[in-house]
Amino acid sequence: MCNAKAYSAASERSPMAPATIPRRDPTEHDVQIEILFCGICHSDLHSVRNEWSEFMPTVYPIVPGHEIVGRVTKVGAAVTKYKPGDQAAVGCMVDSDRTCAQCRAGFEQFCANMTLTFNSADKHLGGVTYGGYSESIVVDERFVLRVPSNLDLAGAAPLLCAGITTYSPLRHWGVTEGKKVGVVGLGGLGHMGVKFAHAFGAHVVVFTTSPEKKEDALRLGADEVVVSRNANEMEKHAGSFDFILDTASAVHDINAYLNLLARDGNITLVGAPPKPLAVLAFALIGGRRSLSGSNIGGIAETQEMLDFCGEHNITADVEVIPIQMVNEAYERLLKSDVKYRFCIDMASLKSE
Repeated sequence: MCNAKAYSAASERSPMAPATIPRRDPTEHDVQIEILFCGICHSDLHSVRNEWSEFMPTVYPIVPGHEIVGRVTKVGAAVTKYKPGDQAAVGCMVDSDRTCAQCRAGFEQFCANMTLTFNSADKHLGGVTYGGYSESIVVDERFVLRVPSNLDLAGAAPLLCAGITTYSPLRHWGVTEGKKVGVVGLGGLGHMGVKFAHAFGAHVVVFTTSPEKKEDALRLGADEVVVSRNANEMEKHAGSFDFILDTASAVHDINAYLNLLARDGNITLVGAPPKPLAVLAFALIGGRRSLSGSNIGGIAETQEMLDFCGEHNITADVEVIPIQMVNEAYERLLKSDVKYRFCIDMASLKSE
């Protein structure tokens, strides 16, 4: 076992602050990674402040971070996929039971015994797992991903959550050239949804409550932008969408978007509003429409997504910050004051 520098929160009211955490020595199947960049996901903030206490209570101290890219520094004797010096990444999971039906099907993200990158039971050291706001991490090679060499590492980090969260449902619901696709919201998730849908060849329409986001939406790959508060603009698109990706985390009228779906169209939720959404049955029945949800992706699909990003030179739009600005970044995140994802340059941790 060794110690690593990190940033952690001691309680739900505590700011993130410098800390020292234990990391296990690599076993024969492990990969040790020097963390170069770590994205900031909204779930980091929720977890640090224990806002998901009803279904995922936080154990303190907490070291968040699950959008991790770095460099391999050491590998176990049985590791075959990686060697020291390789670029590597770690997403939201660091283990699963590997034997259940979900794991066998490549859906580790739905494994009942999945180990999250942070705030999950740590079977190696006891306590809970610690995430990417740290200088290093040790992960079984089956949960380590390869980063295409042409991608900017800071922009690649958010692909490990925001990227796969939007890529997976677009792929699952068959978004291809000729499809009409809507993206609700233009934040950390939404901007990735626009980039992917555009790369798949779809006609992309962004729905936003902020007219000032139109220019940026078009820059990111949207073909049209609709201000969702404008009933006339919404009505023009009634019954015309094959698929809508809903990234909104605020409570909103889901029926307004269900009515925009064509026959057999689907809306998939990847945002997580804090209160239940009221769904009108007739909005579904009228066109055999469906409403579903999606949660990240399995390891194989996440690697597929990274490879796709390498082929199409897709990364997140990021604002790179030093770790010392993480508390300020959290406050700005609450105000949606970032385009479109914060990413921590972990070299800044060396000065602590």
